[in-house]
Amino acid sequence: MRTAPRRIAVVGGGPGGLYFAALMKQLDPAHDVTVWERDAPDVTFGFGVVFSDETLGGIENADPEFAAAMASRFARWTDIDIHHRGESHTVGGQGFAAMSRKELLGLLQRRCRDLGVTVHFSTPAPGAEVLRASHDLVVGADGVNSLVRQSFADVFRSTVDRRHNKYMWLGTDRVFEAFQFFIKDTPWGTMQVHGYPYSDSGSTFIVEMHEDVWRRAGFDTAQEFAPGVSDEHAVDRIRELFAEELAGHQVFANNSKWLSFATVRNERWHHGNVVLVGDAAHTAHFSIGSGTKLAMEDSLALAACLHEHGDVETALTAYETERRPVVESTQRAAQASLEWFENIGMYADQEPTRFCFNLLTRSRRITYDNLRTRDPEFADRVDAAFAASQGLESTAPAMFQPFRLGQLELKNRVIVSAMDMYSAVDGVPGDFHLVHLGSKAMGGAGLVMTEMVCVSPEGRITPGCTGLWTDEQRDSWARIVAFAHERSTARIGLQLGHSGRKGSTRLMWEGMDEPLPEGNWDVIGPSPLPYGPGSPVPAEAGREDLARITAEFAAAARRGAEAGFDLLELHCAHGYLLSSFLSPIANQRTDEYGGSLTNRLRFPLEVFDAVRAVWPEERPMIVRISATDWVDGGNTEHDAVEIARAFIAHGANAIDVSTGQVTAGERPAYGRSYQTPFADRIRHEVEGAAVIAVGAIASYDDVNSILLAGRADLCALGRTHLYDPHWTLHAAAEQGYPAEWPVQYRAGSRKPPSARTDAVRPRLSLLRAEPPDRTVHLRWTPHREHSLLA
Repeated sequence: MRTAPRRIAVVGGGPGGLYFAALMKQLDPAHDVTVWERDAPDVTFGFGVVFSDETLGGIENADPEFAAAMASRFARWTDIDIHHRGESHTVGGQGFAAMSRKELLGLLQRRCRDLGVTVHFSTPAPGAEVLRASHDLVVGADGVNSLVRQSFADVFRSTVDRRHNKYMWLGTDRVFEAFQFFIKDTPWGTMQVHGYPYSDSGSTFIVEMHEDVWRRAGFDTAQEFAPGVSDEHAVDRIRELFAEELAGHQVFANNSKWLSFATVRNERWHHGNVVLVGDAAHTAHFSIGSGTKLAMEDSLALAACLHEHGDVETALTAYETERRPVVESTQRAAQASLEWFENIGMYADQEPTRFCFNLLTRSRRITYDNLRTRDPEFADRVDAAFAASQGLESTAPAMFQPFRLGQLELKNRVIVSAMDMYSAVDGVPGDFHLVHLGSKAMGGAGLVMTEMVCVSPEGRITPGCTGLWTDEQRDSWARIVAFAHERSTARIGLQLGHSGRKGSTRLMWEGMDEPLPEGNWDVIGPSPLPYGPGSPVPAEAGREDLARITAEFAAAARRGAEAGFDLLELHCAHGYLLSSFLSPIANQRTDEYGGSLTNRLRFPLEVFDAVRAVWPEERPMIVRISATDWVDGGNTEHDAVEIARAFIAHGANAIDVSTGQVTAGERPAYGRSYQTPFADRIRHEVEGAAVIAVGAIASYDDVNSILLAGRADLCALGRTHLYDPHWTLHAAAEQGYPAEWPVQYRAGSRKPPSARTDAVRPRLSLLRAEPPDRTVHLRWTPHREHSLLA
């Protein structure tokens, strides 16, 4: 679409700002584009910048001339080398390139000059309000400390999450042949180096460590450095500490100081005719790639949207709509990656191959299947290491390796997660539950869990919840258990719970967590605090109430044992009664059942002990917990470790690690496998704890990756099994594993031939620039990137 020439102000002369300016002048030389950069043209910080092949494809489509100039300066590699405890592992199959940041800026500056962009170096930009009034568009490309963003702070509503690791960006004249991870054990803790080549004469050398390690190593000297001045004392220490890794080569500083990574997020990226790009709008940890890459991709998308839409507001809305999901996905991966490196000491004792696999899959973007495609030999080593760690000779897919939970043998490591169906009458499970759980048992999973089975009428969530407070309910459950045992090799587990302050609500599809319009019953909790707006105020549980409820749990457990369940899970998660005692958000008592975590654990542990005393000794008992409340002042992952440790000490065979649902005010960080890091922490910090991961685990590749990395021992999947009750059998067929199908279904056990699908290629729309004989390719939708750096 042809648009009228615009007067454009760009604040910030880094790669994102200069690239956007050049793109706009290519699209229409009549655009009046001015860039303000406060530093001189030859000033740059850092050393190399990394690009994936996907990003380079977009740059080449938009400006082949500039892309060719970049390509002539690239250092390329295809391998990742991981050095840890005297061993080196190489993983191949990469497609990455890097170049000097200084050379990149030089190319962009020349490109802008050739195209007629006005660039003011060593010149602070006029105020954002002034620019906004005098220009059609103002682009804030002025970095993580953006003055443009600060000028409209009330509109952009930014948050800055400053992390726990310290890092320093350095360079070296040692030219690495591939990306390097140096993991170094020191007397003060684990340190790591991210290193990669960017030219035929130098490499980036980023040193990173947890702040606690940094302090113990004596790096926390209270010195202030002027802009552009490096911390030479720290650089000298690094030269000594990493002499082996530098192999006689030099390390160089460039405004190099200890930094704490700041993750920037903004609720909005544009306001009127002002828009943010790159680090001004968002940041992503350097361990998954380059912020320069994100900034230049922003510039591509913004230029395309402005060219396609005549109205600036419409164009900026389109830009944010297009880019935000991509950036947020990248930030989720970056968050997982940076947190992994913050906790790297937790994994230091892992078997070397498993450690490498854990590192490579840390962000959850890279999975076992990705690695097998790139480097089958490395994937074989990972399989063999996992089997050896389990004392098994088979190299079956990890999800199909057996697992012993106490004295209970599970044929594989897949669990059908507990899911409330709200379809009982007076607490009695009926034919629906027989079909629902029976089909899941025949679907190949090693363990099938019931929904939360309530211990009393007052302990129900809704009128449709199942129970075990009567013999009639027990007998109906026995029918379902018998079917599972007779028709499958799956084990079936009972989840036992009490709704607490979240009870007396409507069926989920009638309004989740909304009170019943009539027929309500009184609810109870640790304190008289409602779950959320509109929820009833619970009665504070007294001593007699606690004794009665404990007896109800024990009675229900006896009935569950009589019904033949193989395993019992005590539900101490999701804000139900036992969970609410654990959380300081719901439990504000001042007696021995409130206050400290030790006190908040008291009642859940009393119930656990009472149930364990009546549950058959040979059958395992596990506990589901919420590892974080996802709200300020609530339980955190550190509390979860102590909660898990307490239940394991009382005899729990495993911890089922979920999160949240403790308060309506929670703010979960949703994403693929988003709860797995909590399971990972508990598995590595609580001795003797078998751990179940749950939450947005959607593929068998995810399951295998979690297990192979050592983040959990078992994986529970819920919605996946609602979509496909035979998901586990189908996963076996997809992987060529000979799972045992029900005899009636064996005719369908062979994977049908797949229809041929052509490879997906990037979407390219040709945009006609002005003058008419110039064509610029801007619209580019990349494949989802699976970088081993991610």
